[in-house]
Amino acid sequence: MSSENTSDDEDTFKILIATDIHLGYLEKDAIRGNDTYNTLNEILQCAKQNEVDFILLGGDLFHDNKPSRQCLHKCITMLRKYCMGDSPVRFEILSDQKVNFNTTQFPWVNYQDENLNISIPVFSIHGNHDDPTGAEGLCALDLLSASGFVNHFGHSHSVEKIEISPILMQKGITKLALYGLGSIPDERLYRMFVNKQVSMLRPKEDQDGWFNLFTIHQNRSKHGPTNYIPEQFLDDFLDLVVWGHEHECLIKPTLNEQQLFYVSQPGSSVATSLSPGEATKKKIGLLRVKGRKMKLQEIPLKTVRQFFIEDVVLADHQDCFTPDTPHVTKKVEDFCFAKVTEMLHEAERERLGCPLTPEKPLIRLRVDYSGGFEAFNTSRFSQKFVDRVANPKDIIHFVRRREQKEIKDENSIDYGKLFKPTAVEGLRVEDLVKQYFEAAEQKVQLSLLTEQGMGKAIQEFVDKDEKEAIEELITYQLRKTQLHLQSRGVTTEQDIDAEVRLFRDSKKNTAEEEKDIQEAMNRAKAHRLERGDGDFADQDVSDVTMDSDEGSVPVAAPTRGRGRGSRGRGGRGRGRGATASEPKPAGRGRSQKSSTTSQSRSILQAFQASSQKPSRTGATKSYADEVIIDDSDEDIPVTKAARPPPKPSSSSSSSSFSKYGSQSQSQSRGVAFDDSDDDEDDPFKAPTRR
Repeated sequence: MSSENTSDDEDTFKILIATDIHLGYLEKDAIRGNDTYNTLNEILQCAKQNEVDFILLGGDLFHDNKPSRQCLHKCITMLRKYCMGDSPVRFEILSDQKVNFNTTQFPWVNYQDENLNISIPVFSIHGNHDDPTGAEGLCALDLLSASGFVNHFGHSHSVEKIEISPILMQKGITKLALYGLGSIPDERLYRMFVNKQVSMLRPKEDQDGWFNLFTIHQNRSKHGPTNYIPEQFLDDFLDLVVWGHEHECLIKPTLNEQQLFYVSQPGSSVATSLSPGEATKKKIGLLRVKGRKMKLQEIPLKTVRQFFIEDVVLADHQDCFTPDTPHVTKKVEDFCFAKVTEMLHEAERERLGCPLTPEKPLIRLRVDYSGGFEAFNTSRFSQKFVDRVANPKDIIHFVRRREQKEIKDENSIDYGKLFKPTAVEGLRVEDLVKQYFEAAEQKVQLSLLTEQGMGKAIQEFVDKDEKEAIEELITYQLRKTQLHLQSRGVTTEQDIDAEVRLFRDSKKNTAEEEKDIQEAMNRAKAHRLERGDGDFADQDVSDVTMDSDEGSVPVAAPTRGRGRGSRGRGGRGRGRGATASEPKPAGRGRSQKSSTTSQSRSILQAFQASSQKPSRTGATKSYADEVIIDDSDEDIPVTKAARPPPKPSSSSSSSSFSKYGSQSQSQSRGVAFDDSDDDEDDPFKAPTRR
């Protein structure tokens, strides 16, 4: 779509959207060293040709936290070449710029600086690669901001509470509220959303007249229980979310069926890993916003190096070779040679007519050699393609499937299915215990204890080395259940099972349960003090492990968490080592010393009885708001149901804003999105919704 399109009038915002440029990636590589610079040059050139109002970057402009002088020099050179000039900027800023640009001594947008001549402003949040570090909390974007080339926004200085104040822009009759949140460790931000410590400010006047655009740089796909940000955490008054950090290009806006906003994931402009997600074609977006309507035009990048990836399972080609075939390794090598050659031919066909595309493509062949095959020499294999591919050292990647052993015992549990091999940094012990009992509820059940109590006891054992915490909790709860059954006069085994379940369920998630847990922990601590053990458990281990961001006073980590993670894992390592050997002997010794009646033995046998599935607590939230979704094919946007107006907040940071917590309810709203591919038609033909 050309810049002369009739829809590009004085009321239309034209925004170029890109994320994860990773400037400086492999800049010392002889073949791929200039890839990121060529792509940034193409992006800026595209912005100038389309005469956009501004460029919006979703984080990770630089690949390194401390980019080299060569990288900074080339970046500033290109920004000066394309973003400075005499062309007028046709929109104005209405919000308090001292709040929007709070990381610089020049708190105003760069095109309003009397000493600069900016024609295309650049607005950018920081990512996890170029995030602020050090005592001053500075990043590479702050250098560009101080020099007047980039407007750095979305930087939160607090680890206790986040208030996202928008940049309010207006062009003609179109009002745009630009929200941004720079990269924050996913586990911390997840818990801040759960604890309702994240809020978005909205203009008090004419809230439904603003187009709300939000830029975020976090994990979108689920890498762990709390190692991502669900889309449902974001406020439902948003219209479009530009999602950075994820490198797979999914730039076409998709509708979130619960929150009813659109999400666009532009992806990276360079392949930083040889994974399937990087193999999709790289694109940037040209967003047009007019009133409450929008259209996103996809622009393929021509300077991106081609990347082809393919998977091969040797066991599926028994017609060519088997593990017993003579010279099978040589035949497998020849087979892989033919596959790589075929991928190179495909790359040459696609590159015809695209002179800006680099000649040598990236090739990755993942070979599954499980089933008795052997790997061949990859270095010798790579020498055959050293002049034809950009990554000759890692063309072949051998993988092997894990062969799962058959388990004949019907009562046994497949722990590999219960716990997936995901990163557990920042995951609490209570979460693991709860996750285990939820997954194993049908076969391994707690009849007397709750998962909350067991989780607390294991946490005390692991973090504070309270060796009697688990034993004391079981003993205390067993004794209390016995007294309850004696007071009720229950004698038959059937009645005992039912009464135990009722007694256990009646205490779940109550103050009585917390009191019992604390009493058991105090008894365990008292036993340790009587024996005269070390004082390690008396220390405040929150400063040692630092694996949780919860608490009355959150602690700010000085770096990205490497120091925290190493210390936390060290503390956990000692706890895990003790867990495997000590609880079992302690449990057996306690059972031998206690003399119980036949009723108590029935209680112990009742551990295998069925119980109700524990209710989920913590991060889950009920989304019971009624919405109306239009599934028709007509060119009418989806409209949200009318909701009650929000309550005014007295703690707003600005008199012109009203505060909204995470997932706050807004008034009736909706945005029109035209996803047609016809560039000749007016992209804003959909009627404005009320």
